[in-house]
Amino acid sequence: MVNISVLKKNFVILFLIFAFQLKSQYYNLPTDYFFNKSSQSFLAAKDSSIHNALQPYIHFFDKKYVFVKDSFKIFKYIKDDPALDAMFIKHVINVAPPNENFTIRIDPILNIETGLDFADTIQRRLFTNTRGIIGSGSVGNKVYFETMFAENQAQYVNYISNFAKQSQIIPGQGRWKTFKVNGYDFAFSSGFVSIQALKNFNIQLGHGKHKIGNGYRSLFLSDNAFNYPYLRFTQQWFKGKLQYTNIYASFMNLDSAARVPTKNAERLFQKKAAAFQYLSLNLTKSINVSLFQGLVWKPANDKNKQSITWEYYNPLIFANTAIFGLSNKQTICAGLETKIKFTNSINFYAQGFIQDVKNNLNGFQAGLNVYDLFKVKNLSFTAEFNSVARYSYLNYPDSIANGAPYRKVFGGDAYTHYNQNIAFTPGSGNELLFLLDFRKFRFFGNVKYSYQIRITDNVQFTALNVGYVINPSYNFNVSLGLNYRDQRFKSSLIKDSFTNYFYISVKTNLYNTYFDF
Repeated sequence: MVNISVLKKNFVILFLIFAFQLKSQYYNLPTDYFFNKSSQSFLAAKDSSIHNALQPYIHFFDKKYVFVKDSFKIFKYIKDDPALDAMFIKHVINVAPPNENFTIRIDPILNIETGLDFADTIQRRLFTNTRGIIGSGSVGNKVYFETMFAENQAQYVNYISNFAKQSQIIPGQGRWKTFKVNGYDFAFSSGFVSIQALKNFNIQLGHGKHKIGNGYRSLFLSDNAFNYPYLRFTQQWFKGKLQYTNIYASFMNLDSAARVPTKNAERLFQKKAAAFQYLSLNLTKSINVSLFQGLVWKPANDKNKQSITWEYYNPLIFANTAIFGLSNKQTICAGLETKIKFTNSINFYAQGFIQDVKNNLNGFQAGLNVYDLFKVKNLSFTAEFNSVARYSYLNYPDSIANGAPYRKVFGGDAYTHYNQNIAFTPGSGNELLFLLDFRKFRFFGNVKYSYQIRITDNVQFTALNVGYVINPSYNFNVSLGLNYRDQRFKSSLIKDSFTNYFYISVKTNLYNTYFDF
């Protein structure tokens, strides 16, 4: 049961500290998919040449990356009233001295949610209680920094709870410890520093996650797994027509780093390095073609040391594919992506990758984004199809077929981090996905439908959500929602699973969480 005194305390703090100025989007994580639709529609126009498939964006390259002022017109119904603007459209704390060359802004992170799963015979009271803070700032016009921290307690519907117990993690949010009897207690943080070293060259050092792709899912690199340390280099050439990115990251398998753990010492987990190259080229204002290479190095030895050679640091795309091949103990994914803007409101996108030639591990994605559907302003629609071959990303086909334990499947040099795929959320199988979103002033409603045909089961997931945006600067909103999940197992020996979860929430949606699996 949610603690009412905690709820009251959160709201009092939240509404007492409004004060403020700048209208700007945070960049720390790929923004909540539906909230990001208004800025995505702006970037989808045929006269926009911005490379927007890789998130978080680097706003130094183009000021249009910022959540543009015009986008706020769909939220702002109060005109020329600074006092009300402070509460309904501006950051909670904003420091921007007129004679100084720096800015600092701070906002709360909040998710107070409570609900019931009507398919649960026990009728447990379910809840999420998240409290945190996010801050960002800039020094001059070359340095931007951001940091966030959130603490959470939650009690989830059965299928998420079962996943958490089996995998040892909350989807996308890290390890947990027991809260009371059936609850989960967990925390996470992220942050980065972005330095524009040259006009066409940016360096980022941080702890977070990335997403590569124009769709809801990504087959290359997704933000569904937990945060990780990374170093990112991004270049732009030929007046911004070409953008090239190198990301070097450190992942973890949730296996003990040492064969014999040190007595009375904190447990360390097995590390593995990863490197990604992404080349995005605007052939015309309407056609983009991109190339991708992802490499996960073999894990550390029983002393938690990795034998990384010079090939890992090779910044040239497809060089390691040529060196190691696509059937190697290093896990390599090579991909091709395209986006075609048919009109200012209709975009087609596609991804395809190959991981292992010998075992036919590959996948493809095709989708369509339509903005202002039927010429209705701020009504957007997405249709997407994903198909990923069995055992892709895991690199353990023999072990999986023989019923390997969960930690073994998601360990080794698999394309994983913290027991989750770092790409396609369901892991493998076929998925048909439909998304519908509508916004009118501060009111919003969205629908998500996913039908997944997987190795052992079929899953239908439907999510309905309606709400009201209180403050768009950090997406503070109140909403009602319903998640319906129908899981049918192909074996008659396993009982089918159903979820019918109704909830009410007050939250700041600043990052994606993927519970639709």
